[in-house]
Amino acid sequence: MLNQKEILSTIAMIDQQHLDIRTITMGISLLSCCDPDAKKACDKIYEKITRYAEKLVKTGEDIQHEFGIPIVNKRISVTPMALVAGASETEDYVPFAMALDRAAKTCGVNFIGGYSALVQKGMTLADEKLIRSIPEAMDRTELVCSSINVGSTRAGINMDAVKLMGHIIKDTAARTADRDGLGCAKLVVFCNAVEDNPFMAGAFHGVGEPECEVHVGVSGPGVVQHALQSVHGQPFDVVAETVKKTAFRITRMGQLVAQEASARLGVPFGIVDLSLAPTPAVGDSVAAVLEEMGLESVGGPGTTAALALLNDAVKKGGVMASSHVGGLSGAFIPVSEDAGMIAAAEAGRLTIEKLEAMTCVCSVGLDMIAVPGDTPAETISAIIADEAAIGMINNKTTAVRIIPAPGKQVGDTVAFGGLLGSAPVMPVNRCSAAEFIARGGRIPAPLHSLKN
Repeated sequence: MLNQKEILSTIAMIDQQHLDIRTITMGISLLSCCDPDAKKACDKIYEKITRYAEKLVKTGEDIQHEFGIPIVNKRISVTPMALVAGASETEDYVPFAMALDRAAKTCGVNFIGGYSALVQKGMTLADEKLIRSIPEAMDRTELVCSSINVGSTRAGINMDAVKLMGHIIKDTAARTADRDGLGCAKLVVFCNAVEDNPFMAGAFHGVGEPECEVHVGVSGPGVVQHALQSVHGQPFDVVAETVKKTAFRITRMGQLVAQEASARLGVPFGIVDLSLAPTPAVGDSVAAVLEEMGLESVGGPGTTAALALLNDAVKKGGVMASSHVGGLSGAFIPVSEDAGMIAAAEAGRLTIEKLEAMTCVCSVGLDMIAVPGDTPAETISAIIADEAAIGMINNKTTAVRIIPAPGKQVGDTVAFGGLLGSAPVMPVNRCSAAEFIARGGRIPAPLHSLKN
């Protein structure tokens, strides 16, 4: 039974510490929509998504009002579109993105993810068509998110795909130059992508998932920061225990919402992703959590160690609270979406190289980073390769969501609004990677991938 103290504590977390359900994401399989006729396939896609997700937004709003728990986003993820579009006899995949966008708008969701391809070992014709269509698709749609998986611990890194993605990101930025390169904020390149991620821009509904399911992504950097204020100056053992207990409470709330949404929508409950996902709002920052541990500034010496503790403690507390923890689950460090990260980057205390080191111990990777618009495509590809190597060797998910801001230089700012926030344009190492990226081929999987 809940006692009065626990109830009041939960109310305080919601009212004063920015605790919320960051997203309810419905995953929908579109494999049944395959058709040789591209127009018929698009019609099937629109019909199936709008039929399954018809009540998603209303259900989220009803739960929010009845339980008093803020639910910020309602989203949809679908089967990687290269698998669906590959059955159609067409060279133009943009209509598939347009169908997703129309369906998302009809359902009233914030984003729809799954304009994706999995090319960690090689590209099919359908994969390459989809990848090359990304710049136009991101330009012509508002709610569609795209992700490409270029590597895995089992397969290695597809350097041909890495090379191509550098140019695709540059082209996407150019196509959306009037919006500060907004298309790149909806495009992420993965290594070891997971099939049940509820967070954008990397969400897609994997082929190992059921016909339809509901995932929940919780958040709560502000709650963790507040909890750590009560153990100021105490040993790291106490810090870790405090974070674990806090993550347990946050995850239990996510489990409650997930089960309720599953029951009301009549679809299976998938997972709770217990990632600490920040926002630009003051008091909702992962950087602030790290600084509460004693760092003068995120990005300074000790940052990676503090982040390792935070990420591990969040996972330990979460798995005790739910038997269905999945997705990415850990601590996100997107620059543009975290007020503390933005401040540290603007002051020059947080660099891309330090962020790369931090990604060795946390969820995802180089996220929502703006770089000068004249950054060569090969340099972007090399940054992707470095991040993919961290994921491949460490058997973890890593990713790059980078914005070569058109016409912008170091010190300028890009602004996207909402949860995407704004970011200072950060300096990039100017050493050429052109000869390295030109090699192509595949970086082999590490020895420890041979587990059978």
